Amino acid sequence: MSEPTLKSSAVITFLLFFSALLIGWIGAAHHPDIGNQLMQLFEKEVAGQVMGGSPLETGSKIFINNFEASLLLFLGGASFGILTIFIMSLNGIVIGAIMELVMREHSPAFVAAAILPHGIFEIPGFILAGAMGMLFSQALVSEYYGSGDAAGESARLAWLFVLFVVPLIAVAAIVEAFITPHIIQMVV
Repeated sequence: MSEPTLKSSAVITFLLFFSALLIGWIGAAHHPDIGNQLMQLFEKEVAGQVMGGSPLETGSKIFINNFEASLLLFLGGASFGILTIFIMSLNGIVIGAIMELVMREHSPAFVAAAILPHGIFEIPGFILAGAMGMLFSQALVSEYYGSGDAAGESARLAWLFVLFVVPLIAVAAIVEAFITPHIIQMVV
């Protein structure tokens, strides 16, 4: 059995996220009441916590929220990947449902303007954090069977997290707070 790489884990994590996004989208289309509940939950627990205030304050809150989510995706590997898979799937389902609901009232250009500017940084950051969580899980399993070094692998992955995930979510937070609102205004 070959060792999984960050690239192969990222591909698997992306497929999981995209599949969950489609499930959320289709689910909200067929059961709008569930989609509306997810939207209310998102507005209360996420948007309500980070939006408001100056762009600097909003960007800081977005960064902290996304850092915590990314860290949970990575450290979720300690649960043998169960927490990582759950969080990645839940995020995909919620985002898919919200996208479907927003598309009912706005154009595809509006949805793209609201997601793409910061999403091109944020989603890869989450995908990488999830992939690192899966690799962490694999390292634990390998060590259990006597063929790995989970501590060494987790240290290597933590370094990659700092080098790649943290900058991606930092740029995403800056773009989401300072640039995305202006792009949305151009489309509205």
